[in-house]
Amino acid sequence: MSSLMEASKNSPFAKPTTVHHEGQSRAQSLVEGRTISAAAALPGDSCEFGSNHYFVLCGIGGILSCGITHTMVTPLDLVKCRLQVDSAKYKSVVNGFRVTLAEDGTRGLVRGWAPTFFGYSIQGMFKFGLYEVFKVLYGNMIGEEMSYEYRTSLYLVSSASAEFFADIGLAPFEASKVKIQTTPGFANTLREAMPKIMQEEGMSGFYKGLVPLWLRQIPYTMMKFACFERTLELLYQHVVPKPRSECTKGEQLLVTFAAGYIAGVFCAIVSHPADSVVSVLNKEKGTSAGEVLKRMGFVGVWKGLVPRIVMIGTLTAAQWFIYDAVKVYLRMPRPPPPEMPESLKKKYGLA
Repeated sequence: MSSLMEASKNSPFAKPTTVHHEGQSRAQSLVEGRTISAAAALPGDSCEFGSNHYFVLCGIGGILSCGITHTMVTPLDLVKCRLQVDSAKYKSVVNGFRVTLAEDGTRGLVRGWAPTFFGYSIQGMFKFGLYEVFKVLYGNMIGEEMSYEYRTSLYLVSSASAEFFADIGLAPFEASKVKIQTTPGFANTLREAMPKIMQEEGMSGFYKGLVPLWLRQIPYTMMKFACFERTLELLYQHVVPKPRSECTKGEQLLVTFAAGYIAGVFCAIVSHPADSVVSVLNKEKGTSAGEVLKRMGFVGVWKGLVPRIVMIGTLTAAQWFIYDAVKVYLRMPRPPPPEMPESLKKKYGLA
């Protein structure tokens, strides 16, 4: 831990802590060129905003938020995948659960939990950790005024950059999960699935679904982060009856959960067609994404949307809740929603 603290002092993103007099805005940044979602370190914080220590802890929060939540909804994910690849046998969500229980028992509903847990833990580490890194990095590059005025674009670009790398870590586990869940007799565990895929298809078997995975996950993550950030901002402005600074930690976490669920619904809709293609592609050998898309058609790619909305809405809300709760538990800086910098207020005559 001492090495992490030492690293935080040497972070290229961090500036020396300054003392702020009472009444100064909490939006003052420790990071050059950033007031957006940034705050001065307060007494009791475990690290400085924008330090290497801060980014490492964000990655840990991502591991917990994604690994736990995706594993919890494995049964629903399994039924959703089977609806996508074999709609003749699995006619609906309820029917899918009935058929699975009849054929495999209750243990059958958690098939693929191991690749789900490990894959999405790795993905979460990069997704949340690198999002925070890129948000600071890009914010520094464009300056504090543009960081505020174009904050939605900043959220979109930062999350897309993070997800690009996160999916490279996820792809081998996603391929294994889909094989276990949708190909009877292929494998029952991650230990069986990975060597078998390697033997039959080589490394390409793990990454043949990477491009459609990017097509599914990058728009999903862009919506997840940008929609969450702006929804959170709007909730505090127009719905929550008191300023965020007057809310208890528990009340803040409830607002986080609400914003996460709203973002999750939009995420599910935006990313569902690519999700359908990924499910079929990882089941079938020697098939391209274009061929799968052409065969499924416009209607086919939307099968399984309702369970996915329920799954992704709940997942996204729970992920943001856990991520924010980890920040509370680890005493990390949790800045308020962004406020217009004083320089912009003067420019627009609002000062």
